[in-house]
Amino acid sequence: MKVLAYSKWDAIAVLCGVLHFAYVLTFFLIFPYAPWWVLIGMGLIYSVSVSWNINGVSHNHIHNPFFTSRILNRLFSIMESVTLGISQTFYKHVHHRHHMGNSDRPDENGHCHDWISIYRHGHDGEAENPWRYIFLSYLREDPKAIYREIKRKNRVDARWGIIEIVVLGATIAIGFLLNWKFWIFFLPFYYLGHCCTYLNGYFLHYGGNPDKPIAWGVSSYNKIYNLLWFNNGYHAEHHFRPKLHWTKMQQLHEEIGEAQRREGVRVIEPPHALGFLDPNLPWKQVAGASTQGASSEKQATREI
Repeated sequence: MKVLAYSKWDAIAVLCGVLHFAYVLTFFLIFPYAPWWVLIGMGLIYSVSVSWNINGVSHNHIHNPFFTSRILNRLFSIMESVTLGISQTFYKHVHHRHHMGNSDRPDENGHCHDWISIYRHGHDGEAENPWRYIFLSYLREDPKAIYREIKRKNRVDARWGIIEIVVLGATIAIGFLLNWKFWIFFLPFYYLGHCCTYLNGYFLHYGGNPDKPIAWGVSSYNKIYNLLWFNNGYHAEHHFRPKLHWTKMQQLHEEIGEAQRREGVRVIEPPHALGFLDPNLPWKQVAGASTQGASSEKQATREI
């Protein structure tokens, strides 16, 4: 009987999801015994792994559910919800809305269809300051609005979203009763993990063109990054063909590469989480142009 719906390679993603859950459970169990430096190290690893899972394992699962069995997909989503501390059903609908808006700029009424658009809280049609986007986006999420949107479209999904939240809440409550000190220690790393997710998300679109479908996303072809993050670097390609399986992203890039270059698809050198290090960021080019202008003006003054 066929278990995996799309590709045998999804077995790796499933295993990574299970191991991530096991990591969080291990973190909780060893908390009373491990030295502080081990706990801090594990907390920081968890923070990075939240972004890795959401942008890799979880992201691919919501686009192309791994299993042929609906109940297995639901159970995997519950496990992911507990591991990441967010309802996967809620995430799925927010992310699908993201693909409908594609990080759009505000309309004449100041509204973006994409709730996580980098332009939503910006000014004058420009992207929001990255620091504000990274550290405030998680706090801006509105579960009630998300639930209303899900319920309007799919009542079954709305119920499953609530089930995921109830299971997550029960897990936290039981864990809090067993060791409340762990959750106090864990909370900053949890928040930092979602900030890392928004850091990644910012540079997945910063410098992209929300008016051109082929250039909606920003890509990074760093080989190690794409190996570890399930081809998340092929983001322009992903927005161009959202339902295409992650294993086929490189092939799509090769097919549309010429059109991408012609339309000015933005490509950065580092992984998206390190996108601020890219030497060709728009704000660096503006700063460089300003510096060159000031130098030319000083030179002209000396010559006069």
